[in-house]
Amino acid sequence: MPHKIINFDNSYINLPEIFYAPAEPTQVRGASLVRFNHALADFLNIDIADVSNHAIAELFSGNIVPNGAEPIAQAYGGHQFGHFNILGDGRAILLGETIAKDNQRYDIQLKGAGQTAFSRNGDGRAALGPVLREYLVSEFMNALNIPTTRALCFVKSGEKVQRETALDGAILTRIAKSHIRFGTFQYIAAMGNEADLKTLADYVINRHFSNIENAKNKYLELLKEITKAHAKLVANWMSIGFIHGVMNTDNASICGITIDYGPCAFMDNYNPQQVYSFIDKRGRYRYENQPNITQWNLARLAESLLPLIDNDSDKAIAIAEQVIIDFMDIYKNEYYSLMRAKLGLQKHLSGDDELVDGFLDYLSENNLDFTNSFRDLSKKINEEPYNDWYANWQKRLCQENNDKEKIIKILNQTNPAIIMRNHNIERAINAAYQLGDYTLFNEMLLASQAPFEAKPEYEYLTKPPRENEIVQNTFCGT
Repeated sequence: MPHKIINFDNSYINLPEIFYAPAEPTQVRGASLVRFNHALADFLNIDIADVSNHAIAELFSGNIVPNGAEPIAQAYGGHQFGHFNILGDGRAILLGETIAKDNQRYDIQLKGAGQTAFSRNGDGRAALGPVLREYLVSEFMNALNIPTTRALCFVKSGEKVQRETALDGAILTRIAKSHIRFGTFQYIAAMGNEADLKTLADYVINRHFSNIENAKNKYLELLKEITKAHAKLVANWMSIGFIHGVMNTDNASICGITIDYGPCAFMDNYNPQQVYSFIDKRGRYRYENQPNITQWNLARLAESLLPLIDNDSDKAIAIAEQVIIDFMDIYKNEYYSLMRAKLGLQKHLSGDDELVDGFLDYLSENNLDFTNSFRDLSKKINEEPYNDWYANWQKRLCQENNDKEKIIKILNQTNPAIIMRNHNIERAINAAYQLGDYTLFNEMLLASQAPFEAKPEYEYLTKPPRENEIVQNTFCGT
């Protein structure tokens, strides 16, 4: 390499060794660069000037470990579909951390970089399809200003991975504020060493919630901060029709970002009971249940924090329970605020929340597209109302004291024209697998960075799937 590319400033590795295991990326034979996120690299102060694509591929495949990196796999546990397991990074390796232009610390992680101490019987690899999906969806979420991990780089490994069939392998370089999860606290709590639990909590407060450093009970405040962050996050998901697919506690980020894009999807026709994950046979993680699952996950986190919240266990439980109970009110306030904006409403008047619910009922009863139905509201302001809901909505708009042009602008700035629809993602994946063609992937990525703009050349990205294109299930990458 001609110069130092990443300025590492690592901190997680300074925690006790119970938190991680050393992990060297496994070399691959034919690394080739598919996509590099230059804007994100610039934000992270990563300097690839005069670095060839081949050298970038070698670096972000794990074939070359950059100077300053200290590769580890993080240890954690997690409730998977309600059952607690000891887990850890089985196919992800944290290279280290860097300080970005916003003076915040970010993790740089290789996903699919080979086996670690936590791989169990897995191969530690990732297939091209799930990597492509995560790149597209995470960058789209970022364009919507929804907290998320980011995609820096997408490299083909030149090797096959065995799933149901042999598939092209790939490595994703993932960026996050951190990869600490609810399950990290659960794992440390399960080990029974309160000193380690305090060390983790103090590290998280220092890194992510320094505003509560001097609070009287900073561990209670930590639970409150995480609760608020996740109330906002799941409200954002619900407002955009996003279904995470596997909301296990090991997939819940301590800093309130969307993480671990596996069998995720954005709804086409509005269906509160929609499930996309092939393994979610009972609909635990269906769309309408996401707020309840978030609250359940927060309760599991609270259990882990109890020894720090108060020495009296009964008092700690009572205090923590109230925080978990309060979650739903915080969530509903966030959710209805977002949904009112999607109807062009900036004030909050009596009956507004019922107006939101009524529109969703209308969509459900008529099997209508979620994204397009909200987007089309801007075209219906001047139309004669053809049912009671539209008549009530138009009357309510009159109370906004905004002219119609301003309301139309609000609607079009709040409701995206483009969504990362599952059938288009599948088309992009199939083109990559079958033809080595990334044209659709690149076009979708470009279009998704301006999701509120309705451009004629991207009209196909606004259309729901035809019946033969509907994707019923998506899968995780393992």
